[in-house]
Amino acid sequence: MDLDNPMPELRSISLPAPVTGAVGVDGPRVKIETHGCKLNMADSQRMAREFMSAGYAIAADGETPNVFVLDSCTVTSVADKKARQALSKARKAYPEALIVATGCMSERDPGEVDALDAVDLVVTNQQKLDITRTVTERLGVSVTPCADGALPRGSGALLGRSRASIKIQEGCDQVCAYCIVPRVRGRERSVLDDMIVRQVARKVDEGAREVILTGTQLGSYGFDLLETNLAVMLKRVLNETGIERLRVSSLQPAEITDELLDIWLDEGEGRLCRHFHMALQSGSDAILSRMRRRYTAEEFVLTAERVRSAVPDAMITGDAIAGFPGETEVDHRSTLDVIERVGFADLHVFPYSERPGTSAAHFDYHVDYAVRTRRAAEIRELTSGLSRSFRENAVGRVAPVLWENNSPTTGLTDTYLRVRRTSSDLPAGVSTLANAIERVRLVRLDGDILEGEPV
Repeated sequence: MDLDNPMPELRSISLPAPVTGAVGVDGPRVKIETHGCKLNMADSQRMAREFMSAGYAIAADGETPNVFVLDSCTVTSVADKKARQALSKARKAYPEALIVATGCMSERDPGEVDALDAVDLVVTNQQKLDITRTVTERLGVSVTPCADGALPRGSGALLGRSRASIKIQEGCDQVCAYCIVPRVRGRERSVLDDMIVRQVARKVDEGAREVILTGTQLGSYGFDLLETNLAVMLKRVLNETGIERLRVSSLQPAEITDELLDIWLDEGEGRLCRHFHMALQSGSDAILSRMRRRYTAEEFVLTAERVRSAVPDAMITGDAIAGFPGETEVDHRSTLDVIERVGFADLHVFPYSERPGTSAAHFDYHVDYAVRTRRAAEIRELTSGLSRSFRENAVGRVAPVLWENNSPTTGLTDTYLRVRRTSSDLPAGVSTLANAIERVRLVRLDGDILEGEPV
């Protein structure tokens, strides 16, 4: 895009012929691609819902959109590269569409994103709430809003997912040395618990069987509100809505209190997913301190033990950074030791990536990239064996699976295990298993996927 001409003449938009029977079918088609975390997915689903309520339609598979929106991630340089590639690919695939870049990369450096030839419009995270109005003004089209804002089941607002994501808070005040998130998401702020309850209830009405509660720093939820916190809010959602499965996306060790764990065995029994995602980052106390993380390696291990004691068969997943500035081989071995002690069922592993605007980018003793890559590979190798052991131990058990798609039919247990259904036979009166919850017996492991027979 020419920065001296930030409002160039728009490409011509050919609107679809009217189709009856669905929300927004007479309006422009929108395709939303999401990169990165579950918080971005929550933002993307909210944008999709707002576009549809305003009279737009979500582009079906194989359909050419009039508007392409990329909700980007910028947590690593690799994430930035993937975002640029996605935008370039969209421009080539949809030459007449309005290409919109939003998300964390657009927030971090809107000028850099605006300069990309593939991009027509940049919308920062701060501007996401107005994206529908902004796009409509740029298109210069007239759309007919949905009369009451309600969307029918199967409307497409979940963007092909069977699980709905809802943001309960945003921002982070911890400012870890390596992390760009506070810069692109801002200071911590919570969503009112009344609003969260209403949003979950609405998702249930629209057909969602599972809701994921997302945020940047979920454990601090409610610090800026009166008479609420994460535990209080969870109890309200469980007691005041009919959601069948509720998943908490990520927590830190100090945030996993006995009060919180008790909910899994009380109001949340059979409904709160037995999946705990805790970002380790390093198993070395020296590196954790240098990262400005607020726990020790031993505190992390003890928290994992408390989780497993309170919530039997819980799945624990996490994140680890290999080759942080100043990390020695001894530090790396400490990380491997802690990963084995925790027994992670899965781990996202990242070689350290310098992020402009973070303090770690100015640290001394940066680790050679080849060493970072080698250490990341060693962590992945260890995690692969732990992951396989966790899945092998699940064979023979009966678990509820939320099916996400057909041909083949695959889905997730409440413990976040991927399952493939062995039988193609459907229950009487059922035309599809997509978005259905079914109890299956896990009979064997095929690679990373468990096979399940209907009980």
